[in-house]
Amino acid sequence: MEPLYIGIAIAALIIILVVLLISRQKGKQLRKPSILVMLGMTLVFLGIVFIDLGRIPSYSLIGVGALLSIIDGIRILKNK
Repeated sequence: MEPLYIGIAIAALIIILVVLLISRQKGKQLRKPSILVMLGMTLVFLGIVFIDLGRIPSYSLIGVGALLSIIDGIRILKNK
């Protein structure tokens, strides 16, 4: 079952990267990632590292990290 958890965590990281790529403007240099995105990536990474704590803590970290990154992407798109 452990490969399943790692696969879900990697999928969450990919979603965060896609949100970052979608939110940037074409032709412009990439902006520095916001605090929410950095916090989101950190939480997803910690969810992967601490997978041995159990399903609920690690999935919670991954879910909160992905949610923060999605919220930041929506916030950036609304400000355009």
